[in-house]
Amino acid sequence: MPERVLVIGSTGNIGVAAVKGALNSGREVLAIVRNQASAAKLYKHVGTSQGIQVIEADVTSDTGIKSVVDQVKAGKLPAFQHVYTCVGGEYVDIPLKSITTERLRKNMNMSLEANFFAYRDTIEYLQEQNHPGSTWTICTGSQGDMAIFALPAMTQGPLFSMATAAARENENTNVRVNEVYLMFRVEVDEDAAKHGVTSSSEFAANYEGILSNPEIRSSRVRVASPADIKDLKWAKKF
Repeated sequence: MPERVLVIGSTGNIGVAAVKGALNSGREVLAIVRNQASAAKLYKHVGTSQGIQVIEADVTSDTGIKSVVDQVKAGKLPAFQHVYTCVGGEYVDIPLKSITTERLRKNMNMSLEANFFAYRDTIEYLQEQNHPGSTWTICTGSQGDMAIFALPAMTQGPLFSMATAAARENENTNVRVNEVYLMFRVEVDEDAAKHGVTSSSEFAANYEGILSNPEIRSSRVRVASPADIKDLKWAKKF
């Protein structure tokens, strides 16, 4: 039986890269999508539906990801041994003084809360399976330190400490927890070609590298330039 990766945030620029990386590594994918239109979008950007099973759920709800894991436990969905989460909010340039409370809370929910649920509601399952090579990976962005765009920056900051806490909690478990710290723009292939940035297909190799190297554990994998996608540079989070 092939291993499987649960991808949360699968239709975004990074999610598509994670799906491609998982498939390229010989694994299959269980992708959470909002609806069938999102599923069609995912297949289009990845270039295939082969090896991908989609399940509809709202990852911003505190029951959405849990409902997927419950279905896996009940045998209604296939088992997974890996998780990749990369749910993001709005990537917009808006000054702090112009961010409404509603918009702030919406983005905290889309980024911080959704990625938190992706950990809280999957980690016990991964530990219980006790698969020796399990991984839990989150992709964060340097926007959280640079704060060129205030809104996405504020949602990234808390993820840094969450990733460190998750790494600490799993230092001695079967699950390798790692944070991918991305410092440049990645877009789905079609958009990347138009804008002259790195494509999801290119970035996919980064996740392949993390999956294949058991030494990368409780670490921040720093991706400062396209050269770092394959030449992985990592350091312990604590």
